[in-house]
Amino acid sequence: MRGAARYLLRQWSKNRGAGNYINAHALGGNRMDLYEHICRHLEEGQKGILATVARTEGSTPRNVGAKMFVGEDGKTFGSIGGGRLESDACLRALEVMGKGWATLFSRRMDGMKMEETVCGGQVEVLLEPVTARHLDLYRKIDMLTKEGKKGLVVTKFGENIFAKSVLAEDMSVTGDVLHGPILDWCRNLLYEKRPVLIGGVLAEPLPESFPLYLFGAGHVAQFVSKTAKIAGFDVTVIDDRVEFANRERFPDADVIITEEFREAFKGLRFTGNEYVVVVTRSHETDAQVLEEVLKKPTKYVGMIGSKKKIKAILDRLRQKGIGDAVIKQVHAPIGIPIHAETPQEIAISIAAQLVTIRNGPTVSREKSMMMVG
Repeated sequence: MRGAARYLLRQWSKNRGAGNYINAHALGGNRMDLYEHICRHLEEGQKGILATVARTEGSTPRNVGAKMFVGEDGKTFGSIGGGRLESDACLRALEVMGKGWATLFSRRMDGMKMEETVCGGQVEVLLEPVTARHLDLYRKIDMLTKEGKKGLVVTKFGENIFAKSVLAEDMSVTGDVLHGPILDWCRNLLYEKRPVLIGGVLAEPLPESFPLYLFGAGHVAQFVSKTAKIAGFDVTVIDDRVEFANRERFPDADVIITEEFREAFKGLRFTGNEYVVVVTRSHETDAQVLEEVLKKPTKYVGMIGSKKKIKAILDRLRQKGIGDAVIKQVHAPIGIPIHAETPQEIAISIAAQLVTIRNGPTVSREKSMMMVG
C-alpha cells in the first residue's frame, strides 16, 4: 500500500506539472470530458474512484460539484482544487479502491495553500466507486452533457449503501431505480443550478455549458476572456505563444492551450453548441483558423478586422470552395456596433453579441447549413 501511495503521489505531481495544456478549473492534463474519460476507463476493464466536492464552508479552492477521477493505476483526471486537499483525496481514494462503497471525508484548510491561494475553509469530499456496473449510466451522463440537455445525477451512499442514477428531462432514469418520494424530490431539483447534499443523498444538476473558443491571446482577447467569463461562458484560449497564452495574462480562462492553431483543433470538441471568436495576431493566422472553424458545426463564429481585411479573407475562402451560405454565418466585423475603439470596448461589443446569440431565438450554424443544403 505504501509503495502504491508513493506512486500515486508521484503521478499526481507529474500530471499537475506536465504538458502545455493548462486548466485550472476542471480538466487536468487532458482534453476529453470527465465522463468520456470514465467511460473509456471502464471499457478498458479498469475501475477507479470519483471524488466530488460535496459541501464547502468558508474559503475553499473549488465550488461544490468539482470532480476528480482517480484510476486504479494512480493517474488522475480533473481537479478538486490541487495542493494538500487533492493529494489527501488521492491517498484516501487508493485506500478505498475496490471496496465497493462510498465515503465522505472532511478537510479543514486553515492556512493551506491551494495553487498560490491561501484557503481557510472546510471541504467535504465524496469518494465513490467507479465500476462497470454503472457504465451505461456514465454513458448517459456523457451524452446529456455533450448535447447540452438537462439531467440530475443522484448518488445515495451510507453504510453498506451505494446507488447511482441519472434522471433526464423526459423523466427517464438510467442506473439504479428511483421511485416514490425520492423520485418526486429529484423531479423538483432537475432545474436547480447547484448540487444539494441531504443526509446520504447527493443530487447534482448537470451544468449548462456555453463553450467559447477564443483564438488569439492579445490585448483584445484578454478582455474578451474576462468579459465572456463574467457573462457565463466557458472560455478556452488558444495561441501558439506561451509568453501570451498563460495564466498570468488569462486568470479567468477555464482552459489555456499553447499550440499551433491547426494542431489545436485536434483536441477541441465541436457539437454545434460552441462559440468561436477569432482575434489572432495576423491576417494569415485569422484565415487559417477561420478556414478550419467553418468545417465544424458551431453556434457562433466571429472574426475581428477591417472591412478590407475581412473581404480579402472571405474571398480567399470562397476560392477554396467554401460556399456563401457558410460564409454568411460569420459575424465580421465582429461585435455589436457601439463605436468601440479600445480593447476593453471591443471586448464588451463582442461579449454583447455572444450573449445576444446565446439568449436569442437562433439556430446553430450546423442546422443553418442543413436547411440551406
